[in-house]
Amino acid sequence: MKIQVKCSCGADNCPEWAIIELQGVVEAQPSFQDSLQNLTIGELCRPSSQEIYTLTVGYHELTGSKVALKKPLLVLKKIKYMDVDQGDDATSSSKVELDVVGVIRHKILFKTRPKALISGAQPIVKEKANVAALKPSV
Repeated sequence: MKIQVKCSCGADNCPEWAIIELQGVVEAQPSFQDSLQNLTIGELCRPSSQEIYTLTVGYHELTGSKVALKKPLLVLKKIKYMDVDQGDDATSSSKVELDVVGVIRHKILFKTRPKALISGAQPIVKEKANVAALKPSV
């Protein structure tokens, strides 16, 4: 089967994409297993003009850097066309094309352990406890 690859946006105008590479496993909670599409797992930002990125996932912060890939990758969208012959046996054939959606030339690599963003335990306020003990009972 012959598959054609076409780029409708032009060779120099393809959107630039990137890959995020994490060391370890990102697991969704069981309540989200059925709806992973459009699920926000964290916030990716570049705090300065340097090539250092931070990814905040829940109470964890990861620090990573931008690395060039040895060979660029293409992001493709599969398009199927169905052709139906009007002959006696009514056979159908399909034609497949791949449309280029973007080009990946870099990855953002997070290879260090995450830093915990949880602060220390909140101190117990003794004034509130004493005020409750001083209330007159009726």
